[in-house]
Amino acid sequence: MPRIPLTWLAEHTALPEGTSAESVAAALVSVGLEEEGIFGAQVTGPLVVGRVLELVGEPQKNGKTINWVRVDVGPEHNEDADNPKDPQPGQERPSRGIVCGAHNFAPGDLVVVSLPGTVLPGDFAIAARKTYGHVSDGMICSGEELGLGPDPAGEDGIIVLGRGHGAGLTAEPGDDAIALLGLADEVVEINVTPDRGYCFSLRGVAREYSHSTGAAYTDPVAEIPLPESAGGGVEIRLQDDSPLRGGEGCSRFVAVGVTGVDPTAQTPRWMARRLTQAGMRPISLIVDVTNYVMLDLGQPLHAYDAQKLVAPIVVRRARAGEELTTLDDVTRTLDPEDLLITDSEGGDGARVLGLAGVMGGESTEVSETTTDILLEAATFQAITVARTARRHRLPSEAAKRFERGVDPQLPLAAALRAARLIVEHGGGEIDTRLTDEGVIAPPAPIELPLDAAERLVGIAYTPAQVRDSLETIGCTLEELGGESLRVTPPSWRPDLTIREDLVEEIARLVGYDKIPSLLPTAPGGRGLTRGQQGHRAAGRALAEAGLTEVASAPFIGAGVFDTLRYAADDERRSAVRLLNPLSDDEPLMRTSLLQTLLPVARRNLGRGEESVAIFQHATTSRARTTDAPTPIPSAAQRPSEAELAAVEETLPAETSALAAVVGGPSGPGSWLGDPAPWGWADAFEVARRAAAAVGTRIEVRQAEHAPFHPGRAGELRVLAADGESTVIGHAGELHPAVIKEIGLPARTSAVELDLEALIASAPAVIEAAPVSTYPPAKEDFAFVVEQDVPASAVEAAIVVGIGDLAEDVHLFDVYTGEQIGEGKKSLAFAVRLRSDEGTLTAERIGEARKRCIAAVESAVGGVLRA
Repeated sequence: MPRIPLTWLAEHTALPEGTSAESVAAALVSVGLEEEGIFGAQVTGPLVVGRVLELVGEPQKNGKTINWVRVDVGPEHNEDADNPKDPQPGQERPSRGIVCGAHNFAPGDLVVVSLPGTVLPGDFAIAARKTYGHVSDGMICSGEELGLGPDPAGEDGIIVLGRGHGAGLTAEPGDDAIALLGLADEVVEINVTPDRGYCFSLRGVAREYSHSTGAAYTDPVAEIPLPESAGGGVEIRLQDDSPLRGGEGCSRFVAVGVTGVDPTAQTPRWMARRLTQAGMRPISLIVDVTNYVMLDLGQPLHAYDAQKLVAPIVVRRARAGEELTTLDDVTRTLDPEDLLITDSEGGDGARVLGLAGVMGGESTEVSETTTDILLEAATFQAITVARTARRHRLPSEAAKRFERGVDPQLPLAAALRAARLIVEHGGGEIDTRLTDEGVIAPPAPIELPLDAAERLVGIAYTPAQVRDSLETIGCTLEELGGESLRVTPPSWRPDLTIREDLVEEIARLVGYDKIPSLLPTAPGGRGLTRGQQGHRAAGRALAEAGLTEVASAPFIGAGVFDTLRYAADDERRSAVRLLNPLSDDEPLMRTSLLQTLLPVARRNLGRGEESVAIFQHATTSRARTTDAPTPIPSAAQRPSEAELAAVEETLPAETSALAAVVGGPSGPGSWLGDPAPWGWADAFEVARRAAAAVGTRIEVRQAEHAPFHPGRAGELRVLAADGESTVIGHAGELHPAVIKEIGLPARTSAVELDLEALIASAPAVIEAAPVSTYPPAKEDFAFVVEQDVPASAVEAAIVVGIGDLAEDVHLFDVYTGEQIGEGKKSLAFAVRLRSDEGTLTAERIGEARKRCIAAVESAVGGVLRA
């Protein structure tokens, strides 16, 4: 997000006297540049010009010599000469006494003095204090202490505004140094949307301020004299043999040489101050000039040490195995799609000099001994730069601009502007032979009916407003029969490619506030859908059962399949792979909710929790078996049903799932003893609660299913509309190997349900049953059945046998052992009977028992256990 110093902005557009940062921010907001922050003056308080009257060096025991200085800071700020705290024999003029450790000044010099009450950058407050046997009543300031950077003359010490009496500036002691040094500048930070890349420069922001306020605007590029022709400079070869969509990686490359630069030349203070205000650290004259021009005009530049270059320079794609050590001292392995700047040391384009539009390499880096430089200003394809920057995680200032689009008309003007600034402040000479290689493609014209904006935005725009708005942003207009315009966008607006882009500009410049805010009348609500109600009911039921809802990211690594002991042919291994994952360790989308929920359980236990009882409902996805690419229907009309079906067939299959994990103690300990641990039965109870909340019931059957314990888990089924039972999930205790590898408490259990299928199995309308006022009768039954007979089948037979008198049937015990016999089990049910007609008699209860026993024997071969 660019920072805009107001004094810098005022060089390109007229700011009325007294304009505040708040008013500038408000003006920019009206044209779509949102304010991110406002930064006030760097220095506040009494910062004044002072003249050194007397300087006495005082050696200290530590070997250091400090100066006791009397400074005239003007009548308003001087103390009395007869200050009893610090006598001044022979001193006739009032002054201030200050202790200073610098030695680059002498009596008569003009300096900058911060008096008590001044606050310097870094929230450094100045106060009078006793030191080295004196009361230092202020501070004589250096450039770095004021946020101005080092002295341009290369001297190490405080700022000297003028040497000797009567020399230097026309300033007088007591003058305001804040205004003199430009330390009262305000800075506005703005947020630039991706389609407004030209606003990453003072040139672009000034233009937008002019659009908003009508203030006069001066294009700084128009003031740069350009040569009539170019040629004779270093040879440039554009050899991009792997063009991407939209053109080649580099369409224009300008190279300008400067020789004889003084390597000791310092960046002028005004430039260093502006760079600092804009959020960049001053480094050296050459680097600072390239950064300054980039911030001012928007064209990124790169400076090479010309003596380290071997012509010709070749722009090409990377080759297999190539590496580059960039300016941040990181050696990077290059990708074949990376666009490179290379030279011919060792052969044609053999040595890599930098990643085009992103960052240069250290082999030709400008150093403190550089005297000859070559300035590069190029036009790189936005998508190429963006992909390279993300691939190598290099979000540089240059890449930030190139990936949003840079004016292709800028390279020559920007390179010459930078060359002249370097010569102005560092000496040397600009090489009259320069290179401008490549072809600039003109912007494509757009046909715009004069009424297009009115039809799209919904309010009337006059033809004059349409024309004025487009001409204001720099478009060239051509009349087409009076009802339409052929609009050619300016070179700095690569975002203007279709008719709707122009309409947006018209609405923006005429004013968003002119568009009325009419909220549509909300239609009568129909409430939540059946699916929404089911989702909420299931989640609420689990929360009421004591579980905590969590949210886990849907990304997993391939190793999770082996951790959860999936078979090689398990369909849950068919995961969707992301092209641009947030983390290289997790490039896949989860196929089961437990894949991401179990790590959440482990993380909670690692943070000190003694038990875990969590749940989540979210989506899972599985890749289709087909490898066909997803077709992209035309946007001209609604896709046909066949086209939508073709798209659906290639997209990942997604479903809404509900999963829970429980493990460890089921509650806090007390004097009564330790609580029972969560177990496999609790997992099944969680599933039953979720099913009951959505209005259905589940059937449990024993089954083996990873990652569950083979003998302590089961599949969960519901009765579908066609009468067949369908598997909708699994529950039970996790496999001991899974528990150990993940790091969960012993016997941790889990459940996972297909929530969409569970909700679909519930009846659309649930009829309320009347409540009988007669007392119930309770009976218990224990039936011996074969091991593979599900308890749900026995329960169904009990309900059929007893009939309408069966109010509730509940399984409360399962027993296997020698007394039952091999291959058999005992299922014990508690049955509650009740009649709507009257109190049940012993005879009716006995008849119901007989019918129950007969029905179970007939249906599943069950025998009543004696």
